[in-house]
Amino acid sequence: MRKFSPLLFACLFFSAHHPAFAQDAKSIEAAKKEGGKVVFYTTMETFTLDAVKAAFEKKTGLQVDYWRAGITDVLARALSEYRAGKPVMDVIGIPGDYMQLMANDGALAKYDSPSFKGFAKDAIDPLLGARYRNILFGVIYNKDEVKGSAPKTLEDIVKPEFRGKLTMPHPVNHLTTTQWLASLDKIMPKARAEKFIYDLAAAKPVFVDNTIPAAERVSSAESAVAISFPRFVLTYNNQGANLDYVRDYNMLGDGHYINLGAKAPRPSAAKAFIDFFLDDESMKIQAQIGEFVNRRGIYPPLQDADKIK
Repeated sequence: MRKFSPLLFACLFFSAHHPAFAQDAKSIEAAKKEGGKVVFYTTMETFTLDAVKAAFEKKTGLQVDYWRAGITDVLARALSEYRAGKPVMDVIGIPGDYMQLMANDGALAKYDSPSFKGFAKDAIDPLLGARYRNILFGVIYNKDEVKGSAPKTLEDIVKPEFRGKLTMPHPVNHLTTTQWLASLDKIMPKARAEKFIYDLAAAKPVFVDNTIPAAERVSSAESAVAISFPRFVLTYNNQGANLDYVRDYNMLGDGHYINLGAKAPRPSAAKAFIDFFLDDESMKIQAQIGEFVNRRGIYPPLQDADKIK
């Protein structure tokens, strides 16, 4: 009498009760026939990229080749390849405004990933794909440097006690900072926003190129307070710093999307990567690093992260 293989039983069970499992296996096999790799263009930070890349490669056996640069460079390269009919990129992950420019050019393909089911309907755009994370802009500070006088509101950072202790990206060089300043009237009355910007200039902050050196200065206690990304609190606290963030207001943020290129050379690999990128495992990896991801029920391990609007 032939024995019923437990392995065969498991395969049959998961195929019958978990159609996504079978779909993943099918996509991965097709991807291996395309060359076994996916090319991803993005603005995402390398420490997050490397963690997602390692998990995807371990799970699927497929290789991730990514190119990470500033938004204007990523957009220019992706569109140039598309218009020349010589695409290298399979998947792109960039802010929504720039993804819209890709869509306007016809450079995106529609792909309804099975992983979409883990997101709210308003996080899925029919053209741009899934808004997988929000980059929140706010204030972080070194708790050791502001003992007894920690800022409790955004407007606190322009008080006299923080003069000479504040750092921020230069608005002339850093587009996100420019957009943040221009949008403050969405979270406070216009007159207050204008006064805050005037007071901020009068506080003579130390200017740096972008949010990373701003956070680094606070982490190393060169500055007490910085305008930067709150998620860097987790990043640098994991390295031994003692940071916290101001969280008494609705934070302004920039939604980032991931989507399939219209002329992706490896469409099966691209779909397999998007499915993984948006699923629980990848979203949890990103949240643990500090990302404010949009998959339901997943938050970074920052105090009160679930309360931020």
